[in-house]
Amino acid sequence: MLDKITEINSAVNGVVWGIPGLVLLIGTGILMTLVTKVFQVTHIGHWFKKTLGSLFKKDVISHSKEKGSISPFQALCTALAATVGTGNIAGVAAAICIGGAGAVFWMWVAAFFGMMTNFSENVLGMYFRRKNPNGEWSGGAMYYLRDGLGKKKGCGWIGKALAVLFCIFTMLASFGIGSMGQVNKIVANVAAAFDVSSLSSVEVFSGVSLYNIIIGVVIMALTALITLGGLKRIANVAEKIVPFMVVLFVLGSLIIIGINYQAIIPAFKAIFVNAFAPQAFVGGGIGGVIIAMTNGFKRGVFSNEAGLGSSVMVHANSNIKEPVKQGMWGIFEVFADTMVVCTMTALVVLTSGGLAGGVFNVETGEIAAGFTDATLVGGAFNQVFSWGNIGQRFIAIAMFLFAFTTVLGWSHYGSKAWEYLFGAKTTVVFRVIHVITVIFGAVLSSSLAWDISDTFNGLMMIPNLIGVVVLCPLVITITKSYVDRKLKNKAVKPILSYDPEIQAEAEADLDVD
Repeated sequence: MLDKITEINSAVNGVVWGIPGLVLLIGTGILMTLVTKVFQVTHIGHWFKKTLGSLFKKDVISHSKEKGSISPFQALCTALAATVGTGNIAGVAAAICIGGAGAVFWMWVAAFFGMMTNFSENVLGMYFRRKNPNGEWSGGAMYYLRDGLGKKKGCGWIGKALAVLFCIFTMLASFGIGSMGQVNKIVANVAAAFDVSSLSSVEVFSGVSLYNIIIGVVIMALTALITLGGLKRIANVAEKIVPFMVVLFVLGSLIIIGINYQAIIPAFKAIFVNAFAPQAFVGGGIGGVIIAMTNGFKRGVFSNEAGLGSSVMVHANSNIKEPVKQGMWGIFEVFADTMVVCTMTALVVLTSGGLAGGVFNVETGEIAAGFTDATLVGGAFNQVFSWGNIGQRFIAIAMFLFAFTTVLGWSHYGSKAWEYLFGAKTTVVFRVIHVITVIFGAVLSSSLAWDISDTFNGLMMIPNLIGVVVLCPLVITITKSYVDRKLKNKAVKPILSYDPEIQAEAEADLDVD
């Protein structure tokens, strides 16, 4: 049965992550970058001030009293909880192992343009959000597909069909990237770093040990405890864990990179040179470049999720009234995820022991004996923090936190898709199903769990990006209104919502900067 699943998944994956899918993904990012006049660069000081620079402001970090809404900081942490996952550690390592050091460059390219894709998604998500029967905000690609694209002449049925497809793909993705793929990497790292031979030596079936199953059951119980409590509980956990885990991982990475400082410049050289002239193990000529580019783009999207339309579903729950303000948190989300965390991971792998040694040989593509892409970063940390296997254990704990919070975030995404299809009162059914799928991540093979996640990501991406491209003029209009009002001090009417009632209410309660 698993062989058949692998065969079907490979066929679908080859289509959604082929040239058309990548052109749509990067092309949308380029389009939104150009039409917003390279907002992520031209207004870099402004969006940094409104995101990182505002983290100590009460209206940003204090909990919202509004029912069903969360603070901008909680929205960011929950979105980062879902994006900062195994893709930032094992995903980066896998991209380098398959596409060479040059894959990192293409991850950066995808992230640079992905900033504006994520910005546009969040602007549209905020503009088309509405309150559900429980009094909670609901937003996401399904709403701007139905009420935005669907309002175009002759596009009513197209918008509705794409909205339904997006929701189906989101629920499937929540089982892949948001459950099985994450848990699979948790189990691999925890089992390797904290081996209990009396349990790991007991094979239950086909290479799956009793230890793997026990770890899976523990994760499943923790997931149930948090996700069944809804978004507020997920956000409360995320805002405590995410800042801690990101800072701790970056500090640990900086120590590794600092100790291997002599390899920093050669590592950057390898990244830039091999992006266009890949190593021999990747392949020569244009074929090698495509392999490096494809893996960089795929792992970049797997990591920061720009283009999937996923984080929109939590950003739309923010108590912010201004779509562009929440959109800027989307820019920062991609920046923090890929430009910071993924870069740290890449440099740890590439500098550890030098480019021609250590845990990974950049020239030959060989992984040191005893390691896989899932445990590569732990091995690099162990070379410096070798006492008591502390380096590998640190990464196992980091991987657990990164991956576990991703499971929590994706539970919310999947529940919002379920809500759109079946109603707000039945979302607990989805959360229970999502909890149950956790155990499958502990027993599936690493490659299959990862490949399934890739496929579901690609399927989600297609309807979402169609919506973003078609609604591009609306994003331009909303962004221009904000820039005119906030940066050029023009007396322009704010554009806050598609719904006149929500627009009027938001105007009356508009945030004062």
